[in-house]
Amino acid sequence: MMSYLMLIAGLALLVLGADLLVKGASRIAAGFGISPLIIGLTVVAFGTSAPEMAISVSSALKGEADIAVGNVLGSNIFNVLFILGVSALITPLLVNKQLVRIDVPIMVAVSFVAFAFSMDRRISFIEGAVLFGGILTYMGILVRVARRSGETGEAIEASTHWAVNLVLIVAGLALLILGARWLVASAVTIAGEMGVSELVIGLTIVAAGTSLPEVATSIIAAIRGQRDIAVGNVVGSNIFNILSVLGLTALVAPGGLPVSEAAINFDYPVMLAVAIACLPIFFVGYTIARWEGALFLGYYLAYTLYLILAATEHDALPEFSTVMIYFVVPLTLVTLAILLVREYNAHHGPRTG
Repeated sequence: MMSYLMLIAGLALLVLGADLLVKGASRIAAGFGISPLIIGLTVVAFGTSAPEMAISVSSALKGEADIAVGNVLGSNIFNVLFILGVSALITPLLVNKQLVRIDVPIMVAVSFVAFAFSMDRRISFIEGAVLFGGILTYMGILVRVARRSGETGEAIEASTHWAVNLVLIVAGLALLILGARWLVASAVTIAGEMGVSELVIGLTIVAAGTSLPEVATSIIAAIRGQRDIAVGNVVGSNIFNILSVLGLTALVAPGGLPVSEAAINFDYPVMLAVAIACLPIFFVGYTIARWEGALFLGYYLAYTLYLILAATEHDALPEFSTVMIYFVVPLTLVTLAILLVREYNAHHGPRTG
């Protein structure tokens, strides 16, 4: 019971710490005259990934690499399948054309790069530096595109005294560190008690918990009708998770970041498949319909169920795998192919006159 209480308390501290960090840093940046756009693309973006960053770095330094890697892979899978799924069920989501042209291809590309770096079962210091350098390049692209389009971002209050904001930053960092310690310690204990691997705990409980800021942001945005924000938040978060979280973790981990064979054989391919699936679904009409949201959510439940069945070596695992591989997945691919053909014909069909 104590382990579960520590898990919940750790998650709460992570969310609160990230919120305080973003508020303090955003106000200080605004006080120096930095534009709201730049603040949003840097401080706020890093802030929403702060829980994942704290957990993965803390886990790697303690030698618990499975939690560090599982947290990133699981968060990216959770973000697309669960968060977009629930958000689309609330209201059909609009997909900004920039996401389809720039951000989603970048998300797919960096996912493949991370997978390639992990194939030798370790992300080295140099590979971590390449990933982390990629996030700086990505932010530069975002700033250039946003300035061209004339976007300014939402105004950020800078009136609070700098000392108060500095206290918020320090308090936020302290809560992130403490929350990460509690969550990692409790997750390791729970994994031992349940007889499952740390990778599975990282892919499920830890990944979902550290994605709470993204859950809140996307669902609230969907409810308020800010449907493009709900999608952009998820795609941006996934890119940040791979480049900044995985990259920084590999930089600080002694001797690089070990990657388990299980993650390479199953969870990486799932993350890649989820990222690639965004391309046809986002492309068709630049919307995510409710049925597509239900499809995403169903796949997340199936993925989680598979992890549980595999971890417990349940007798139903072979039958479940057979149904998914030979029926559900092909049916989904056929449906997406039909939608793509219809969309292409609608825009490039025969013209008369």
